[in-house]
Amino acid sequence: MSDYEIMTNRQRKWMFYLLAILVIGAGFTPYVRIFLGLLLGSIVSFYNLYLLQKKTSDFADAVVKEQSPRGLGTISRLAATALAVIIALRYEEYFDMIALVIGLMTSYLVIMIDFIFFQNKDSA
Repeated sequence: MSDYEIMTNRQRKWMFYLLAILVIGAGFTPYVRIFLGLLLGSIVSFYNLYLLQKKTSDFADAVVKEQSPRGLGTISRLAATALAVIIALRYEEYFDMIALVIGLMTSYLVIMIDFIFFQNKDSA
């Protein structure tokens, strides 16, 4: 297994842990609306993370095979984000918009924390 595959699996695992924590928070705290916004945003963020990792892998494979690489799927990731915003606007009584936006950023936070933690581990 390549270092890239190990990294992507590790990031997906951390996103699953985060999603589990958000589900528990929505179920057992009085801040249901906030946790549901975070959960919806994090689910879309996880989907976007998966798409980005898959497209990056496909892009690298195409470059290695000296083929014309396809794009990285920016439109599909923006469409998923727009769908989450539409859902949150339609069901405003269930989802907090600020929490949704924060949730949409969780995959980037996981990527940065993963990079910082395992970059220091590799250099030691």
